[in-house]
Amino acid sequence: MKTSGRRRNVDAVGPPRPVVTIASYREDRLFPRIERAVAAILQRGKVVAPVDVLVEMDLLAPEHLDDWRRGKVPYLERVIRCNLTKLSRLLRILRFHAHDLNLVPSMTVYMRWGKGPKLRLRFTKRGDPKLEEAYARHFVWPGKSPFRFRAGADSDRSND
Repeated sequence: MKTSGRRRNVDAVGPPRPVVTIASYREDRLFPRIERAVAAILQRGKVVAPVDVLVEMDLLAPEHLDDWRRGKVPYLERVIRCNLTKLSRLLRILRFHAHDLNLVPSMTVYMRWGKGPKLRLRFTKRGDPKLEEAYARHFVWPGKSPFRFRAGADSDRSND
């Protein structure tokens, strides 16, 4: 029997979680929290950054985010309050949700704040390019007016 090359957590309790897809992401139990966080961020501005979503969801303390930006923390995942599997799922759901809201992805480079050399900040311990990119990808509302959620969006979803 051939394996897909994906490793599963053998210590996990319960059945393995299915992979989140564009068709199934709204059924994930993280989706309502992500949706609320994105809505709150878009009420204040036009840009949704993964780090802001983490702060809004109370998975990242603003003080820890500032410490990381000032270079006091070697990589952001060290101070995020959830496991890496959940974090990866969260980033994937965020990307799908932003796509459905017609937000435009925009890559951002995070550089160290404060005195000293302006070094590029790391999000992950190992520096995996795909994950680093997922954290650095902001989603921007392209319209000139503030973002407005469609009327009846919730009723559309309940009929699915």
